[in-house]
Amino acid sequence: MSVRNASITNFDPNGLGISGKLFGLPFEPENSQLTILPVPWEVTVSYSSGTARGPAAILEASVQVDLFQEDIRNAWKLGISMLPLDQDIEAANNKYRFLADKYIQWLQAGSQQDQDERFAAVPEIVNGACREMNEWVYQQAKDQLEQGKLVGVLGGDHSTPLGLVQALADKNEAFGILQIDAHADLRMAYEGFEFSHASISQNFLKIPQVQRLVQVGIRDFCEQEWNLSQSDARCRLFTDSNLKEQLYKGKTWDTLCREIIADLPEQVYLSIDIDGLIPQLCPNTGTPVPGGLDYQQLMHLIKLMVTSGRKLIGFDLVEVAPGTNGGEWDANVGARILYRIANLAAVSQGKLEWA
Repeated sequence: MSVRNASITNFDPNGLGISGKLFGLPFEPENSQLTILPVPWEVTVSYSSGTARGPAAILEASVQVDLFQEDIRNAWKLGISMLPLDQDIEAANNKYRFLADKYIQWLQAGSQQDQDERFAAVPEIVNGACREMNEWVYQQAKDQLEQGKLVGVLGGDHSTPLGLVQALADKNEAFGILQIDAHADLRMAYEGFEFSHASISQNFLKIPQVQRLVQVGIRDFCEQEWNLSQSDARCRLFTDSNLKEQLYKGKTWDTLCREIIADLPEQVYLSIDIDGLIPQLCPNTGTPVPGGLDYQQLMHLIKLMVTSGRKLIGFDLVEVAPGTNGGEWDANVGARILYRIANLAAVSQGKLEWA
């Protein structure tokens, strides 16, 4: 009997999960079919911090997630595991986050000229650190993809999944990105940082294989971002205000979801910034904005995308931040989103079946 089969045979999905394992499941990266890559990084966050602690918080909260899915047969048997948190990445995050934060404070205070020399080199130093992080994510993701695994990134801030998307671009000639977010993230080198969390969508569009970017729930963006979304034929923006207006006028969410999905190609990468949801579901995220999707709206959209025949080639969940007082609500919500989208991605690739 293989190690994988033995793990399945000896595990009770109705009992207590295994402490320290993602969702309490009995799988290691070696015998799982889907790998979660944690990236505890938030160097360029420009408002509240805490997202770097998201992966550890979700890991801890995930043991409380019930494994049964009423519409997916034996979902837990897929085999989901999380790679260990990398101490070097954590240390680099702490080092460069301190430097970037001081620089951002200087900008917000008016960029006093007497400090010019002190801060002149900071953007390139931070950009260099972010390039190294992106390369690390790329290599980690490439290694897992070459083993035939599905891969998802767990941030950290929204800058973290760029390396995964670049690795997927090596394996796929063309795909679209479905982004759930409160922010458009189309800024050019925000605050001087080329790989800012506020520039991830801009960086996605620099990858030739990304043929479509469909953004849903957006409700906070600058004029430059709006103009780019209207002028680039690859972009399709479904703002939160427009979606809600159509709902108020009588359109169903199912109908709106079908319109969103119609803009996506056959292969789709899913990027979920937790602040795309209503703030009640993510009160400690770095940049909360009123409005957004509720949990079941998000799940209906993703399930409908899978039932449409589209293939989820990868995904990320980012910007989950635990409360400063130790509150676990954000991590509980994040863990449940992570489990569900992992299973839906597996269904889309034939690794799991509908019940």
